[in-house]
Amino acid sequence: MANKPILVVMAAGMGSRYGGLKQIDPVGPSGEAILDYSLYDARRAGFETVVFIIKHEIEQAFREAVGARAVRAGFAVRYAYQQLEKLPEGFSVPEGRVKPWGTAHAILVAEEAIGDAPFAVINADDYYGPQGFRLIYDYLSTHADGDKYAWSMVGFLLGNTVSANGSVSRGVCVTDEQGNLVSVTERTCIEPYEGGIHYTEDGGATWQDLPANTVVSMNLWGFTPGYIAEAKAGFAAFLQQNLPVNPLKCEYYLPSVVTAALQQDKADVHVLTSADKWHGITYREDKPELVEALRQMSAQGLYPTDRLF
Repeated sequence: MANKPILVVMAAGMGSRYGGLKQIDPVGPSGEAILDYSLYDARRAGFETVVFIIKHEIEQAFREAVGARAVRAGFAVRYAYQQLEKLPEGFSVPEGRVKPWGTAHAILVAEEAIGDAPFAVINADDYYGPQGFRLIYDYLSTHADGDKYAWSMVGFLLGNTVSANGSVSRGVCVTDEQGNLVSVTERTCIEPYEGGIHYTEDGGATWQDLPANTVVSMNLWGFTPGYIAEAKAGFAAFLQQNLPVNPLKCEYYLPSVVTAALQQDKADVHVLTSADKWHGITYREDKPELVEALRQMSAQGLYPTDRLF
């Protein structure tokens, strides 16, 4: 392949629900951040270049805490900046808006850093496990666009991704008999309850159940450069539709671009299943469970017992 797959890390969020810059919070036995494990697993899978999408406000802390370690791990490191004012011509930031424009916008601001290479996308604050990175790297290395975009994602089971400490946001997936993605819908308030898991879209006035074995996206995606073209084409229309009704909080989600491409029959999205357990920190109360899980994985030999790099 002329262009090796690169890793894109969405790290612009300040961890508002968590109460701090969780991207660099130490969780490993030797003080590793959760993102260090993703970098370690991605490097083992074959990725050699990483693009960090951050905000200028966290740049110094991030470069010192994460960027330097990525260099030591053997990555070529690039940065992109998700700032509110990066909008299509003719649009401006609404007065009072402080919320980022969403995950699809994050990919758009990284267009130059990504270039024409296929790329995997992850969140900075999720632990995905080694298998997901191997699956996505191998897929991106062996598939190219034909009549349709050749995209992919690693799916996790919803029951393995919820938090006992509050609501979470997940991309709920529908797949066909061959395991190909039919649609993905962002549900922004999913919670476990006694007897099941449910979500609300109206602030808790009504709830709908979701089975624990529902396949969900944790934003571990594999894309060809065509994703950026599709996201760019849809962003202005998104703003025109949503700014009049929700100017301060509307978000352009990465899965919405995928769904639009599927509906227009422009893409095939192959769902790759990882047996690894997902771990993450949405709330501070989630941290002890993650710390213990990483300690056990190091003790079992999955990771070095000293520093990763």
